[in-house]
Amino acid sequence: MSHIVTITTEIRDPVALRASCLRLELDEPVHQTVKLFSAEATGYCVQLPRWRYPVVCDTTAGMIHFDNYECNWGEQSHLDRLIQRYAVEKSVLEAHKQGHSVTEQPLADGSIKLTVHVGGAS
Repeated sequence: MSHIVTITTEIRDPVALRASCLRLELDEPVHQTVKLFSAEATGYCVQLPRWRYPVVCDTTAGMIHFDNYECNWGEQSHLDRLIQRYAVEKSVLEAHKQGHSVTEQPLADGSIKLTVHVGGAS
């Protein structure tokens, strides 16, 4: 039986965030308070490629704080990839907690197809 799922992603799990950074070959997120252009934010900071300021993931609120000045200080696609990777990593972690295995298939349009094998069968 097949199911299509759409997920609105809130970054709340530091373990999944760390795994996402590892898969994207980014530095490990560091929990700290940083100054963005005109504000401060506290959370797990991720430095995306060629971004002027880090992305700050507030795992308590599930929010992401960033300043890319209308994409002049950072490409939106880098943030989109981080959020997508987080959703995949969190889904895989949760499936494994339930005793299921997961296969991952990148698709031509940039999306990722996850297949959860109930009971761990491949």
